[in-house]
Amino acid sequence: MNDKKAAAYRLGLITLGLLAVLTIGEYFVAVNLGSLVLLFIIAVVKAAIIVQNFMHITRLWREESH
Repeated sequence: MNDKKAAAYRLGLITLGLLAVLTIGEYFVAVNLGSLVLLFIIAVVKAAIIVQNFMHITRLWREESH
């Protein structure tokens, strides 16, 4: 695997970890606090992470261009 694909997979795993942590936090906010404002903020942060990192996921399966 070349360096670009390895970096993309690493970024995907880091993003997955961040989203998992935010989802767990979202659960505890919903159960314990019930704050819609905090839930909205977490949702916006998660959406920003997804747009920032996963909108380019198709690069993993494209052929290399030189």
